[in-house]
This record gives sequence, structure tokens and C-alpha cells, in this order.
Amino acid sequence: MQTNLNPTNGQKSFYNKAKIERVNNVTRLQSYSTIVATYNHDTNEMKISGYYSQTTAKHINAFLSYFGFDTCNKKQLENY
Repeated sequence: MQTNLNPTNGQKSFYNKAKIERVNNVTRLQSYSTIVATYNHDTNEMKISGYYSQTTAKHINAFLSYFGFDTCNKKQLENY
């Protein structure tokens, strides 16, 4: 089951453009129609698929923050 991800930067919502879904021990972030990040609950490992756009970067940073990771700038997301 997918759930909407809530912003952490004071923005009201992501208007259903950022969704999270947990499958077994992995939670995936879908920004628009693309899986852009995954979090493995067993290993505490976060994987980011790179930088896509400023809006998707906001989605990724909210996902990072949700799981207690530091947020990233564009260059850091490109090299994550």
C-alpha cells in the first residue's frame, strides 16, 4: 500500500507526487512515476538513484529526514 510522503520543509504537501511503499524490509520512495530512493530497514542502508529535479530533490530530502538521515544538496545527491 502506498502512502503520501509529507514535506519536512514547511511546505503544505507534495500534492500526491511523492509516495512511499514498504515491501518486506525495504521502503521505496516514488517521485512522480519513478522510484528514486530505497531504505533497507534491516541494514539501515539508504540508496539514492541520483539527482532528477529540484522537486524530486525535495521529495528525496523529506525521505532522508523521515528515516533520520541528513539531507543533501544537488551535488551530494548526484554522488550519493
